[in-house]
Amino acid sequence: MDEPMPPGRLAPAGERPTVLVLRALGLGDLLAGVPALRGIRRAFPGHETVLAAPAGLGPAIRATGVVDRHFRTADNGRRVPSLGHWHGAPPAVAIDLHGNGPESHEALAALSPARLLSPARPEPGHPAPPRWRADEHERHRWCRFLDAYGVPADPEDLRIPPPPGPSPAPGAVVLHPGADSGARRWPADRYAAVAARIRDAGHRVVVVTGPGEEELCRSVAGPSGLGPRDTFAATLPFDAFSALIAHARLFLSGDTGPAHLAYAHGTPSVTLFGPVSPHLWGPPPLPRHIALWSEGPPGDPHAAEPDPCLLRLGADTVLGASLDALGSAGPREGATARA
Repeated sequence: MDEPMPPGRLAPAGERPTVLVLRALGLGDLLAGVPALRGIRRAFPGHETVLAAPAGLGPAIRATGVVDRHFRTADNGRRVPSLGHWHGAPPAVAIDLHGNGPESHEALAALSPARLLSPARPEPGHPAPPRWRADEHERHRWCRFLDAYGVPADPEDLRIPPPPGPSPAPGAVVLHPGADSGARRWPADRYAAVAARIRDAGHRVVVVTGPGEEELCRSVAGPSGLGPRDTFAATLPFDAFSALIAHARLFLSGDTGPAHLAYAHGTPSVTLFGPVSPHLWGPPPLPRHIALWSEGPPGDPHAAEPDPCLLRLGADTVLGASLDALGSAGPREGATARA
């Protein structure tokens, strides 16, 4: 079986038959798909494995080392992208890891692949096609889907190597208060209160945010007494950002793509969930990862305002979990804490 290529390089297009995989979503989706992508690459060692994904994910895709080539699609949110710029022979195999709707199936079918694996339309004649389950964890969903077609994949095979460069803050407790939507954004004043208390306990704390979140970074760092050397507001390229998380003492965030990067690097983490349950998107069941949530009805993960379940997590609860993760008390294996 092929081993994943070293991070930082992708094989050029060649004459091998192609396995084209569609998963044109975000960073967390990419990393949750690593076990499935790794299984695909190993199951087709004589093929070139190509991932259709947004252009902006290029550095992250290279870092995973699980595909041979990145077929760049438009950065258009979570919508199914056009694949009309595909050139060359039709794929020998096309695999839809994008979702269960007809749009992603049709986008791949338009390329006339010799074989198409898709949740929307099982292969003809399959004796036991996989059924979509809304209550299934994302990593398990796609591994089970592939297993039904004879492609073994382990949902716990999600680790990726750290980048070769140094961390800008090795050994720090890293807070990432941002999120793509307000629904998954815990209040900044609570992050600030937790940051100050962790700092008072003798740990270096840094805050990192993405583009457009500079004010959020300041609103957490200022009240917690953090200076410029401890803030990274949209200033880090992907490899440095990844190194920051890979070499952190602890990573604290909401349910976002960077949380999945902490899981992939094996970095101890505390993740705040709401409106989506950790049973669907949470970390692997290991003692170094703590998922905090307050059970309630599922909400809209793309809503503008913080989800009520997320808001029920108080600063004291998050601080206690963070100190546990830092070693003052060991969380039990596979624990999911409920507020």
